[in-house]
Order: sequence, then C-alpha cells, then structure tokens
Amino acid sequence: MSGILIDTNLLVYLMDQNEPQKQAQAARVLDQLELQHTGRLGAQNLAEFISVATRKLQPPLSAAKALDQARLFASMWPVLDTTSQIVLEAARGMRDYSLSFYDAQIWASARLNQVPVVFSEDFQDGMVLEGVKFVDPFAPLFEIEQWG
Repeated sequence: MSGILIDTNLLVYLMDQNEPQKQAQAARVLDQLELQHTGRLGAQNLAEFISVATRKLQPPLSAAKALDQARLFASMWPVLDTTSQIVLEAARGMRDYSLSFYDAQIWASARLNQVPVVFSEDFQDGMVLEGVKFVDPFAPLFEIEQWG
C-alpha cells in the first residue's frame, strides 16, 4: 500500500473551533488527501477521534455527531485494522525507539501496511523510522501541494 496515514490530531483540529488556524490547515490537508485518494486511517485514529472529540473539545461533540463524523472519515479513506501484529510491532517500537505505546502503534500501522508517510504533529518533523517518515502538517514550511 502507499499513501499517507492521517493521525488523529488532523481529524480533531478539523472540528476544533478554538484553533481557527489549525482548523483551516486541517481542512486544507484533509481535502487534498481526499481529492488525491492518498489518505489512510488507522482504526486507532477513529477511536481516538471519538474519544477526544466527545471529551476534550470545547464544546465537545455529542456522541451522535462524533459517530457521524467518524463514519464520514471512514467512507473517505481506507481504514487499516489494528491487528495483533501491529500491537506487537508497537511494543517493539516502544522498546527500540522509546515511543509511547499509542504513537508506536501509529508507526507500526504505517510500517506494516507499507504506508511510507504519517502526517502528525506528535512526532519530530522529518523523522524517519524504518522507512516511515513523519511530517508535521502544521509546521510553518509545510505545503500540501508537495505531497500530491
């Protein structure tokens, strides 16, 4: 598989009225990934989106709205399952790279599904781990057009 794995922060910022600049950037990035058919989601990202959107956004999304939005995301991009191999690979990522478990699971999902790029603000911009490159779509020099 190819494409770009979309981390949860892009999904959450799309709904975050308190971060208008990040909300606009998330909309630009996600629109482009949809148009180009290059976006990928992990099942973990959908779960995290629902959890964060209903608990941490101000105002929080209702469970019904979060479900509708998660269904929309799942219809826009292929969703990568979280398998036992991904969980075990994430544990290796924790051990070998000192990643938190959930960050390691994002890395493992991308690596084992041969998705070479992860868009996330949670990793060092430009870092590469075993063929997976992390790109911060909110970095000042980021241009979505470079990823077409």
